[in-house]
Amino acid sequence: MREIGVEEFVSRRRQLMAAMGEDAIAIIAAASLKTRNRDSEYPFRQDSDFHYLCGFPEPDAVLVLCPGAEQEVVLFCLPRDPAKEVWTGYRVGPQAAAQQFALDCAHSLDEIDALLPQLMQGRQTLLYSFSASDALSGAQALGVRVRAWRKVLLGQERHAQFVPQREENLDALLHEMRLFKSPAEAALMRVAGSLSADAHCRAMRRCKPGMMEYQLEATIRHCFAEKGYREPAYGTIVGGGANGCILHYTENRDELRDGDLVLIDAGCEVAGYAGDITRTFPVNGRFSEAQRALYELVLRAQTAAIEAIRPGVSWNLPHERAVAVLTEGLLQLGLLQGERDRLIAAEAYRPFYMHRTGHWLGLDVHDVGEYQIQGDWRELQAGMVLTVEPGLYVAPGMADVDPCWHGIGIRIEDDILVTGGGCEVLTRDVPKTVAEIEALMAGDAA
Repeated sequence: MREIGVEEFVSRRRQLMAAMGEDAIAIIAAASLKTRNRDSEYPFRQDSDFHYLCGFPEPDAVLVLCPGAEQEVVLFCLPRDPAKEVWTGYRVGPQAAAQQFALDCAHSLDEIDALLPQLMQGRQTLLYSFSASDALSGAQALGVRVRAWRKVLLGQERHAQFVPQREENLDALLHEMRLFKSPAEAALMRVAGSLSADAHCRAMRRCKPGMMEYQLEATIRHCFAEKGYREPAYGTIVGGGANGCILHYTENRDELRDGDLVLIDAGCEVAGYAGDITRTFPVNGRFSEAQRALYELVLRAQTAAIEAIRPGVSWNLPHERAVAVLTEGLLQLGLLQGERDRLIAAEAYRPFYMHRTGHWLGLDVHDVGEYQIQGDWRELQAGMVLTVEPGLYVAPGMADVDPCWHGIGIRIEDDILVTGGGCEVLTRDVPKTVAEIEALMAGDAA
């Protein structure tokens, strides 16, 4: 599986530096290792912004972008240390990093306090992520380090006029870039979608009453790992029965019971890019009458939302289409009473559908990018990737609701790439109609 090529990283850095202006400097910090317990760390996952601009895979590095007539890209990273590498693995080191990642130069991280103030000198604007609160080995927030480097320059009286006078949040520029996926990024997200779909299909085939939720989670994660992708894009949700009504249920510890539905929200991460699929299906392979009625309503809402996606439409249009279908269906099923448009205006559907219909998707599962511009919903454009995930959730014991609906939680989610002529469903390889799901599960049982 080919990842993003170095040429694309170079192009991204040039694009960002052009947007910054020639008198600016940007500082981007890599992620740090996180302690799990005592001297054991969680698996390392690179900071998404840092990865987007550099691709350098190690912790505790710092990337510096210096636009101007002679653009300069500088990396500070951990030095080679053969004694430590015996314990913790190979390090690239500054010399090899500059060559492998097409950087102008790279230095050891222990030189950063001496060299970075020099790079800042003469720049009017200093950009960094105000949200990078645990960067640089977790010792200090990046903003604290930035102010320390400015203080070094201010302490040199004759250079005081060359200290950056403004600090700006880099997120606005960088996250707008990340919102639009290149062909290479879209290709990776297709792979993530396909692998995620394969795992969901496998879970459907394996499911049967008496299994535990964690066993289906193990099926999902095994499917990812055997293809070489050890970490999911986010914590896998496997909610049987009423647990499916808990939006971010991750305990995955209960038994899957005959007659219940099970909701699985899981996605594979490929080269940093997330897949994000939710499917809901019967534990025993056959939908009951009530389950089928609510499920097909959610599916109609998702279909209407996806059909609305194309360049030029409002971000909010898919949500509006889904809400209209869900509200109409809840009226027909007797779960709501009144006039449809008034119920929509009053958000009467919210006890059953309390979240929005989608979010941006990319290097982060809930990816960066503004949803509104100057208070108005932005228009969808080619290259954006979003999820479409309507749902209905009838909590156990919900007042004034027929008990036949109690404990039914349903969500159907797919990943959608906006294209020049409409959209592409990146996760289309996992079934979602009642007939398709029941056939898949029955075929495996046979």
